[in-house]
Amino acid sequence: MRIYLDNCCLGRPFDDQNFPRIAQETQAQIFIEKQIRLGKIELATSYMLHYENLQCPKKPRREYVAQFLKENTSIYINIGSSEAVSAKAAQFISAGIKQKDAYHLASAILAECDYFLSVDDRLLKYKSDEITLINPVDFIKILEVN
Repeated sequence: MRIYLDNCCLGRPFDDQNFPRIAQETQAQIFIEKQIRLGKIELATSYMLHYENLQCPKKPRREYVAQFLKENTSIYINIGSSEAVSAKAAQFISAGIKQKDAYHLASAILAECDYFLSVDDRLLKYKSDEITLINPVDFIKILEVN
């Protein structure tokens, strides 16, 4: 199984844990990261994910995410694929998805991911025949079945 975690999902453990939803998504995210580290799930990443992470003003979060990606990426969509990513992203942008999200989604599809994980409700409303967009809490339920 191959997944792509967007930047807001990767950074969820650094958000305010006083909100039950955030705390629940954080626990799911930590579990998913463990499964990736154990080699039970393949992680796909992209140049866009690395670029967006570099823009994060919070140093601990930025460094944690960078290290996690460095140590655990199985499939990487590099800048050399930018034309294919841009072409695919254009389809999503025309459907109302924000540009960065569209590039992440396009990268995940080009990496042949089964799931795209996010905590962005607006993005999760989008439905695709090419990939399943899912919240980490709901993804954990799928892992429990398999």
